[in-house]
Amino acid sequence: MSQDQQQLPRYSGIATFMRCAYEESLEGIDIGLIGVPFDGGVTNRTGTRHGPRDIRVQSTLMRSVNQSTGIAPFELCKVADVGDALPESPFELERSHKSIQSFFEKVVEAGVLPISAGGDHSISLPILRALAKDEPVALVHFDAHCDTGGDYLGSKFHHGSPFRVAVEEGLIDPKKTIQIGIRGSLNHKEMWKFSHDSGMRVIYMDEFYDLGVDGIIKEIHKIVGETPTYITFDVDGLDPAFAVGTGTPEVGGFTTFEAIEMIRGLTGLHIVGGDVVEVSPPFDPSGSTALVGATMMFELLCIAAESLVARKDSLAC
Repeated sequence: MSQDQQQLPRYSGIATFMRCAYEESLEGIDIGLIGVPFDGGVTNRTGTRHGPRDIRVQSTLMRSVNQSTGIAPFELCKVADVGDALPESPFELERSHKSIQSFFEKVVEAGVLPISAGGDHSISLPILRALAKDEPVALVHFDAHCDTGGDYLGSKFHHGSPFRVAVEEGLIDPKKTIQIGIRGSLNHKEMWKFSHDSGMRVIYMDEFYDLGVDGIIKEIHKIVGETPTYITFDVDGLDPAFAVGTGTPEVGGFTTFEAIEMIRGLTGLHIVGGDVVEVSPPFDPSGSTALVGATMMFELLCIAAESLVARKDSLAC
């Protein structure tokens, strides 16, 4: 990112993620910021297809340096907005997932680490299919819901099931998966049985407040260890006071500050990608939920850049 571009008025220019250059070529890029404007997997309120565009607009408020951690991601890595993984057949869910997977396969083949903005949470599945072809990855999952449900209205592919399917397809290691922020009412008592039976570490909100942020961070590092890790952040993990613009809000969630602290606590992990999902701008005309999405995306970018540089330094030794 050029200093001149960073100094332009926030309301000027073409909106890209973090005001990065838009690049069609993946050559020479370390981290690609990607939009996935798809919400064909929602079970409640639609609108997350508009998430990437609004997150791009709000991300013009992100600056060059993380004031708290000192990380300057654009100095550490070449970061670019590489466009949208736009489904060719947006009215057909499984074909849409194949289109998204194909886009991310090119990203992975180019050696680019993807940080994405959705889109509904079903988009994590095709991304993981591209990232975890050779071996399963660990998963750090911030959400109000486990998203390990079964068939719903005749389909197992929806935003409430991606991580069940990901386990079944060998994309994530359930014993190296941690789900944080789970809460809300249920249709039946064993709605998240798959998470528990498969060995996932599920942290409900009651335990969240018993452990505190520092305890959560320690638990994440204990579960994940040095395994290559994907991070997925659903904004409905936040209390709706902080993220009203989402499809399935649940009261009683964590705060934006707690979320930021948890993401910053992931420093030292072997990060291979991440996403921020379920920002639904039509339900928040103020743009504040999109700003939350942009901020979480920036925090993910910072720890991903640090992780990438640490691996390169390790290989150089």
